[in-house]
Formats: sequence, structure tokens, C-alpha cells
Amino acid sequence: MSHIYDITTFSMLDYPGELSCIVWMSGCNLRCVYCHNPEIVFSKGRKEDAELLNFLETRKGKLTAVVFSGGEATFCPSLPDLVRQAKDMGFKTKLDTNGSNPKVLKELIGAGLLDYVALDYKCPPYQAEKLLGTNRFHAAFDESLDFLIAESRAGRVMLEIRTTVPPDFMTEADIAWIIADLEKRGYQGTYWLQNIVTTGENTIGNIPAPSRTFDLAQLPTPKGFTLGFRNFK
Repeated sequence: MSHIYDITTFSMLDYPGELSCIVWMSGCNLRCVYCHNPEIVFSKGRKEDAELLNFLETRKGKLTAVVFSGGEATFCPSLPDLVRQAKDMGFKTKLDTNGSNPKVLKELIGAGLLDYVALDYKCPPYQAEKLLGTNRFHAAFDESLDFLIAESRAGRVMLEIRTTVPPDFMTEADIAWIIADLEKRGYQGTYWLQNIVTTGENTIGNIPAPSRTFDLAQLPTPKGFTLGFRNFK
């Protein structure tokens, strides 16, 4: 059974410095209230793996990278094989993940199949039940986070850590908590804060438009890494 929901055939934004396509994998183990891809989270696959591979064959020399996103791609049984075949065709590979499947992350990176990982640091543990629909998440996430930081420091994978910020559900103190945690773990790179761009029925939690502006000036300056901002005015 296929787990591919759709394929975005061209993007200049999702893999920095590369011309990529995005493979959207259906299904997810989390139910983030602000998630703007409910149709992917709750769907079954609509495209066969062969359709993706045939498409990639036609994009050799035109695209330079393949981004595997979702949903949560690491729960797709054929993901390792798809990533391997993309690498064999000469594409760079990137994975967007919530970090809840460290076994697959270790398998992919151990085999040299991933060039870039974007890890969603969803929230502090004390906010997980409210924001993600579960509090049985952070043990696996912590394992993934420590592993990815170590691999990135060793130069074996590029790592981006990011948090989507719904201002009515997450405070400046919550982000400060995450910054302190990343400092303690030795993260190096950019920690991206992403303002929500979707509300209402297009989100899993049907969340309203924010009633306040997130105050970036309240955030501490990280030690050892930098802050980046997306979709903030």
C-alpha cells in the first residue's frame, strides 16, 4: 500500500540552495492543533511509489534535491527504499520530521542516505498534551534530538531545528525554555521560529486567528546558535 499523498513538483524554498520537489507522505502520529495539513494527516496514500520514481527519472539534471515531508514520513515502511533510490539517482535528500521515530532516523543517517534534516521541536513537554494531543512523545523526541545534534556537529548531516508558534497557545516563556534546552544540548546552527499562517477549519484544531502578537523582543539571545524568523512581520 502506498503512503504517498502527493508530490509538489518544484520548490525553491524547502531545501536551501537547491531546486527540489516535495514528497508528501500521508498519516501522522500527532494531532497538532495548528497543523495546516489535516488532509495529509488523516488520508491514505494516493500515489504509488513507482509514480514518484518515474517522476524523479524525468527530473535528473533539472532538480537537485528531494524533500520527504508529511504527515510524518518516518512511519512509511518504504521510506528507506525511496530515499535510497533518490540518492542513487543523484539527488540530495532532506527529511522533515517530528523526531518521534529515532530508530528510522538512525537507520537513514547511519546508511548515509540523508543530507539534511529539518526537525520540528514542537513544544516543551508540559505543553504536549494541549498542543499535540499526547504527552507520550518527548522521550523518543529527546533521543532523536540528541542523536541529530551529535551527527550534525560531526558533519554527517545538515540540521535545522524549528518551532511553529501559535501565539494564543504558546508563550514567549515556552520558547525561552526551548532555547535553554537547545543550549544545554549543544545545538549549533539556526533555530527557526515560524509564525502560523493558517487558522480556522484548515487546521486540525480549528484554531481561531491569533488574538495577540508574539513578542520576539522578549526572547533571550541563544548561546552557541542563532535565531531565525519566518512569517513574522
